[in-house]
Amino acid sequence: IVVGGGHAGCEAAAAAARLGARTCLLSMDLNKLAQMSCNPAVGGIAKGQIVREIDALGGQMGIVTDRCTLQFRMLNRSKGPAMWSPRAQCDRQRFIATWRETLEQTPNLHLWQDQAEELLVEPSAEGESGVAAVGVRTIWGIELRAKCVIITAGTFLNGLMHIGRKQVAGGRSAEPPALHLTESLTRHGLRAGRMKTGTPVRIDKRSVDFSLMEEQPGDEQPGAFSFLSVPKPLSQLPCWTCYTSKAVHDTLRTGFADSPLFNGQIQSIGPRYCPSIETKLQVFPDRDEHLLFLEPEGETTNEMYLNGFSSSLPADVQLAALRQIPCFRHVELYRPGYAIEYDYFDPTQLRHSLESKVISGLFLAGQVNGTTGYEEAAGQGLIAGINAARRAGGEQEPLILHRNEAYIGVLIDDLVTKGVDEPYRMFTSRAEYRILLRQDDADLRLTPLGHRIGLASQERFLRMNDKRERIDRLLTFAQNLHIRADRINPVLSQLGTTPLQHGCKLGELLARPQVGLRQLLPHVAALRNECDRLLDGLEPHRRDEIIDAAEVQLKYGGYIRREQEMAEKMQRLEHVRLAGKFDYPTLSCISIEARQKLQAIQPDTLAQASRIPGVSPSDINALFVLLNR
Repeated sequence: IVVGGGHAGCEAAAAAARLGARTCLLSMDLNKLAQMSCNPAVGGIAKGQIVREIDALGGQMGIVTDRCTLQFRMLNRSKGPAMWSPRAQCDRQRFIATWRETLEQTPNLHLWQDQAEELLVEPSAEGESGVAAVGVRTIWGIELRAKCVIITAGTFLNGLMHIGRKQVAGGRSAEPPALHLTESLTRHGLRAGRMKTGTPVRIDKRSVDFSLMEEQPGDEQPGAFSFLSVPKPLSQLPCWTCYTSKAVHDTLRTGFADSPLFNGQIQSIGPRYCPSIETKLQVFPDRDEHLLFLEPEGETTNEMYLNGFSSSLPADVQLAALRQIPCFRHVELYRPGYAIEYDYFDPTQLRHSLESKVISGLFLAGQVNGTTGYEEAAGQGLIAGINAARRAGGEQEPLILHRNEAYIGVLIDDLVTKGVDEPYRMFTSRAEYRILLRQDDADLRLTPLGHRIGLASQERFLRMNDKRERIDRLLTFAQNLHIRADRINPVLSQLGTTPLQHGCKLGELLARPQVGLRQLLPHVAALRNECDRLLDGLEPHRRDEIIDAAEVQLKYGGYIRREQEMAEKMQRLEHVRLAGKFDYPTLSCISIEARQKLQAIQPDTLAQASRIPGVSPSDINALFVLLNR
């Protein structure tokens, strides 16, 4: 049973059912499956990598996104390839409809519109302590039974919305909260807390003067998230940018006395990296302007999303402040921004499989684990769905992604090892092996694993192998092609790099930061002919993907090998098991803080213990000595 039909719930239900488990997705409203509660976009910095990993494993988010894309952009192209991140603006209503169509066509998957009110538990199996999840009871008194339950309730658990001093119970605008389910879990020992997030105003585009805004088009050749060929039927639409001003800020400050963020009405912590506009004014009091993005909500609707203007100020203050911006002088709103508080559960009480340490057979995924973002939720949902299906089917070993394998692995390890004290958002800087975790090679990293467990299709596996072969052949060609200095030097001068004194291999030349494969294609006939032969019949963005992947290997091969070696060294500690080996409070050879943290988190391995804040390298060395004894 999957409780909650958001991004985590949809991904979990689809994965579990496709792995052969009879699955029920329980949602309060089946017409809002995978609702984009905040901005109508998928991907972004590090988030785009997660979506490609979901797709590579056999998940659905990338496929659905490609079918609903209004604008595609590859972010951070000016930086190194480890930072490149795909992002797609989506048609919100089409996204919901496409997800529902996907779920309804998934064998073994049943949809049920209702609200879970109580987790059903029974004593654990013989030899295990505690209780086990065996189903849920709904608000209508209906009992659903299952071997595993996945909670993906998003912001609905005791949700409370705020606009100014006005408070309304709800999990999302115009939708009721989920009551009693939190208490049903905490009475069995799960620790819960409160977090806060928010969303901006929605604007009627007919009231906007676009001539006073800067247009932000998508890529000339739009890419895709899925490694499969997915039709992209929608028109490509631009986004728009503008700035706030001192007059806007002064107007916003008139509402601070009524702001639930400043008057004590909201006590919980909001997302650090997606602050409200009033929080920006407080944190950056000397800044006279902030950048705003106006984004389309759909191909046919007039509703638009104002990214960067999240607020819970009174509605009249939000409107008055917006009308201080020239392009919004006559703006009309569909609805004001609002803040929402909701319950989450301490993720350090989870295993890396996302199964609870307290209630066996219970899995948690998404915002209930203290994260923020559709992509982070979907990545957790996929892993929870996979592992719940494997457990229900009698598999002993869960699927666990390590930090050197996927951003999803970094995300889950951070949650269960370090916990959260604010909504967690993924960044490339959180991954110590980000050169290994690029968006372009997610299929090469993870599709073999997805295929082995039965989630990634044979078609996907064959396409991945075909891509790998084409990249390898292009690499071999580049490493063996001799380039004459007299023929290439005029091109090198145009590119602003030092001319050659003598000929060299193409692979050596591409080590230069100013020189790229695509830049050389028009000037090196042998390279152009080989690319035409190797990439014949591929879509334009697939051709670019293979060329870029080969170039990354040629330019950054040394760095990639060094990170692989570092990862392999750390991976050895992942095999040193700690679970059940020590009574940490009795270990006088490690610090008091380390004893407390280790006792609370109960790490499975020495590597996980080394990542717990407060556990020092000397503590790890002491544990290693004790293990050897």
